[in-house]
Amino acid sequence: KDKQPFYLVFLHFQGVTEGYNGTIFAYGQTGSGKSFTMQGTVNPSAQKGIIPRAFEHIFESVQCAENAKFLVRASYLEIYNEDIRDLLGTDTKQKLE
Repeated sequence: KDKQPFYLVFLHFQGVTEGYNGTIFAYGQTGSGKSFTMQGTVNPSAQKGIIPRAFEHIFESVQCAENAKFLVRASYLEIYNEDIRDLLGTDTKQKLE
């Protein structure tokens, strides 16, 4: 039961390795578990979130592909109170316009 969200993400990201864009969007009330679901924890590995599992899946698919080139781009944005922040940027506190 706990693996169902991850299975759905893998199905979604299979299209990414075929050239389609993909987005995973977490929405909900403060404290509802969005960050944990997306990030998880490193240990135990069974509690890894969607993001690390999706990246593992994508890069495993890329490594197994023959006669193909891939360009992988990722962004990790937070939208909170109508403010947008780039969580992979050098200043995660800076608001984007």
